[in-house]
Amino acid sequence: MTKKIAKALAVVALALLVGSTGYVAVVAALSSRPVVLPALTGSHQVGRTAFEWTDRGRVDPLASGGGPRRLAVWLWYPATGSGEPAEYMPGLWRKQQFGGVVGWFETDFENVRVHAVADAPIAVGRFPLVVLSPGMGFSAPQYTAIAEDLASHGYLVAGVTPTYSANVSVLDGKLVESTAQGNPQDLGGHSGAALAEGNELVGLWAADARFVAGQVAGLTGRFAGRVQPGVSYLGHSFGGAASLEACRLDRSCAGAVDLDGTQFGGVVEQGLRVPFMILSSEDSCVTGTCGPKATNPDGEQAAAASLVKASSGESVRYVVRGARHFDFTDYAVYFLAPPISNLVGMGSIDGRRALAIQSHCLSAFFDHVTRGAPVGAPAQGYPELTAA
Repeated sequence: MTKKIAKALAVVALALLVGSTGYVAVVAALSSRPVVLPALTGSHQVGRTAFEWTDRGRVDPLASGGGPRRLAVWLWYPATGSGEPAEYMPGLWRKQQFGGVVGWFETDFENVRVHAVADAPIAVGRFPLVVLSPGMGFSAPQYTAIAEDLASHGYLVAGVTPTYSANVSVLDGKLVESTAQGNPQDLGGHSGAALAEGNELVGLWAADARFVAGQVAGLTGRFAGRVQPGVSYLGHSFGGAASLEACRLDRSCAGAVDLDGTQFGGVVEQGLRVPFMILSSEDSCVTGTCGPKATNPDGEQAAAASLVKASSGESVRYVVRGARHFDFTDYAVYFLAPPISNLVGMGSIDGRRALAIQSHCLSAFFDHVTRGAPVGAPAQGYPELTAA
């Protein structure tokens, strides 16, 4: 979520607050109701733990005082045993919620219920690794629904929060916010200076994802020997671009998924040698096919067409009809009062249906690239999916 959008929402929310006391009372009641994330569709219970890792081999170009790149990472994994579910976003992570007046118009994050148990024992076996990168401004916890579901299908899902690009990260118990350099506002143009800036930043994010993959593979203790060789990458929006780029640079990459993200970096011209999947909203061009309400057809479509043409790996590309950009996040199940929901970017599709489609496609794709399962027909049973 960009800060520009947040400011616009604040203006609208304030107008509603002043203009309609009754409306605000109803919204306040609905935003305080508990929201349970979608039920798990896999056979495993899910655990969750967190790490803070420092890449001493890289100087962080976004840190004002220099120093090595530091990252907060959440890990969802197949688990055994039982226990109380973890908090959705503990402590300072809840600062990711809209602040001020706007926060009254969405589900209170304290009332979001997850399925993962904090620090539960990991299940017996070796599991494929998926590194998850969020969209610009977002943090990894805001993709809990798809992360938990993948973990229930027997995957280790490492969610990376990109420091200084996410609106909120937490390191050493302290809040770390985004900066103008880490969270630029003009990448949508996909040309000129914006394109150069996006290419540079996607390289940083891709390096983050690859670093985290190595860290997870080298874990000791309860996770020792539980990580299957190889890695897959998954991301939303700018994180989707970073996932494709990370896969291009990583010889151990089995496959990559881009959820509604315009592509940046060397992968646009050089393509991928392994399978990749792109799922897009209906008003996007990131699959190479533009929807009727596309806002940036030239840049998005050209990048996607170049990626597909340059790739030797198979591609799976679908448009999710009725979905918009934020339907690929946990926002799909939050309560968001109109017109805030329209301004944020929520589509006409039911949010839980959107997440169910994504979870189905993700588990099928990763089963294909990591376990040798046939790719099948992802659209079967999901008429909202249209092949690009």
